[in-house]
Amino acid sequence: MPDTVTVQIPTALRPQVDNQSTMNIEGATVGQVLGSIKSKYPDFGKRLYKSDDELNRFINVFVNDEDIRFLDNLNTPLKPGDEVAIVPAIAGG
Repeated sequence: MPDTVTVQIPTALRPQVDNQSTMNIEGATVGQVLGSIKSKYPDFGKRLYKSDDELNRFINVFVNDEDIRFLDNLNTPLKPGDEVAIVPAIAGG
């Protein structure tokens, strides 16, 4: 699959994407890739997003191990072969 990035789906969100652990998605930015998944799996989008263009604060997204909050958030550019990891924050103490 050329021109795709690999998206790692955390265990807690797999039921919303037919129990897939990874997905290969086309997109030039993190927002486009997550939007593609959200359009196909609306329940996944509800868990990920607070509003149309804002992720829930307890959802962390990394591109090649870099937190997108320190890059360009949903506008972070992607290139083929990049790896996007979705990591829900774990509360506890």
